[in-house]
Amino acid sequence: MLLHQKTAVVTGSSSGIGRAICEKLLSHGCKVIGLAREHSKFAPNNKLYFPYQIDLADLDETSSFLKKIIVDHKDINVLISNAGYGKFQSLENFSVKQIKEFLDLNLLSHILVCQAVIRHLKNKTGGDIIIMGSEAGVVGKKKSTLYSAAKFGLRGFAQALRDEVSSNDIRVCLINPGMVRSSFFDKLGFYPGENHENAIEALDVAASAIDILMMRRGTVVDEVNLSPIKKMIVFDKKKHEKSL
Repeated sequence: MLLHQKTAVVTGSSSGIGRAICEKLLSHGCKVIGLAREHSKFAPNNKLYFPYQIDLADLDETSSFLKKIIVDHKDINVLISNAGYGKFQSLENFSVKQIKEFLDLNLLSHILVCQAVIRHLKNKTGGDIIIMGSEAGVVGKKKSTLYSAAKFGLRGFAQALRDEVSSNDIRVCLINPGMVRSSFFDKLGFYPGENHENAIEALDVAASAIDILMMRRGTVVDEVNLSPIKKMIVFDKKKHEKSL
């Protein structure tokens, strides 16, 4: 199937990696269904773009909402499960409420979105699911306990799901980016160095997603790891102290 014949659901579509993927898909003539909490940052004047406002952390709403979207867009054959945010601090500084809220969005919402789309794809002639992981799901480091827990969870989930649905001609791929220069770091106490070699660009991740979708149907890309060639982290002392 040619790329312009695909209809993709993209979660976290309003900024960062999600926005870059939407822009790339639209440039190839794909129909894109964008899911985000708000769409003020990205509202393209394109008849192929269908924005929906939803808080994916509301798990009950997520399940019912996805069912409605699939009814409205029966041609869906791609899912880019990308929504999430970061919070980095010592484990003992998280409240129970913060832990639940964090895992609801960064892990459980991905599982529920995939569940809804899988049911749909099994009744079609296959499709593609790309889950956005992280280098934190490959190697865990201090202050990233919850983030790594979510991303390691997604990595195991992607591996098991791939094995489960491959006989239905459904491909499942995990992309693990390193530090991406985006609004992800706006409220954190650190960010990548300013040199272009210190961070991945969101468009780099989007390009990888397009390559995966264009791969011959008989080939599945299990996992993609992307890293800046020269990693550098800059700490904003005031924000860092506040986040702790």
